[in-house]
Amino acid sequence: MQQLLDTLPSKEQIQTFPVFQNLPMQQIQVINSLEQCHALEQELKSHAVLGFDSESKPTFKVGEVSTGPHLIQLATLDKAYLFQMSPAIWDFLKPIFASRDQIKVGFGLKNDAHLFRKKGIELNSVIELSKCFKAFGLNNPVGLKNAMALLFQLNFPKSKRISTSNWASKKLSPAQIDYAAADAYAPVLVFEELLRRDLLPREIPNTSLKLRIRPSSTA
Repeated sequence: MQQLLDTLPSKEQIQTFPVFQNLPMQQIQVINSLEQCHALEQELKSHAVLGFDSESKPTFKVGEVSTGPHLIQLATLDKAYLFQMSPAIWDFLKPIFASRDQIKVGFGLKNDAHLFRKKGIELNSVIELSKCFKAFGLNNPVGLKNAMALLFQLNFPKSKRISTSNWASKKLSPAQIDYAAADAYAPVLVFEELLRRDLLPREIPNTSLKLRIRPSSTA
């Protein structure tokens, strides 16, 4: 594959880029009941690719063990779903996480996988996008902010104040909702752009899945 000439913009350059435009609020759904889950079950399962992230209430005391994730975000190109976790919602989402026919894409998913394993949740067909930038000469993992700058020349803002807020709260603030949705929506955009540039891993795990995202491919 021909080496790409794109180089990673500096922090100063990124500050001059247009700010990333997230999904509008009416396309972000906060889900906290099993009834809501069942209402969107077919809609969720119809997508071949889902952006994926999770948020946990921060721990501040030495030795304190996280009880998270408290919020799980899934997103498509036109909608984000924010699940406020409960035992019933964990059970609802289990088949989606375990499915080999739906790709879950995101950044920094190692910690998510660790938390999921502790809860006995199986994660299949997950693509860690941070490792998909070797063609740019970047052998170290690339974070979401740098990926958005590199691929789209956009400034993807990350608020430390929001990231360390209380994600276990029953009522999320508009800023939390916007932040959480963006963290699942932006990876879908990155995935689609890497697919367009033919830079995704060759070993996408499932043949039927490969055909759904690369219809012109042969099995």
